[in-house]
Amino acid sequence: MNAFNEQVIAEFRANNGQVGGPFEGRTNMVLITTTGAKSGRPTTNPLVYVPDTDRIILIASNGGADKHPAWYHNLRANPELTVELGTETYVGKAEFLTDPEASDLYARMIDLMPVFADYRAKTTRQIPVIAIHRQPA
Repeated sequence: MNAFNEQVIAEFRANNGQVGGPFEGRTNMVLITTTGAKSGRPTTNPLVYVPDTDRIILIASNGGADKHPAWYHNLRANPELTVELGTETYVGKAEFLTDPEASDLYARMIDLMPVFADYRAKTTRQIPVIAIHRQPA
């Protein structure tokens, strides 16, 4: 997965936030850089997001695995992150959402990418929904 992510990250940065392959034509791609919960090192992940007024919504689906993705644990330990959206880079702060808002936003993600319904069906864990708020410069 790391080699795949590295390729997506390089393509995203080289093409003003656009990538091909399974993400071809998706305008809702973002790169997030979090601080490692254990290592303290920066880690960048390409993700899809749900636009929601002045924030973006991330879904910690981990492809339906029974464990949360590492970036989720990183945000729990340090909710400040760097967001790359298109050609723009800014500092964001994570807010961990609860129901009913989390369920409503998860449904919006399914509308954008139906595979997220499969991810939810594959696991018994509650898949976290996270709002990223832009921080003042």
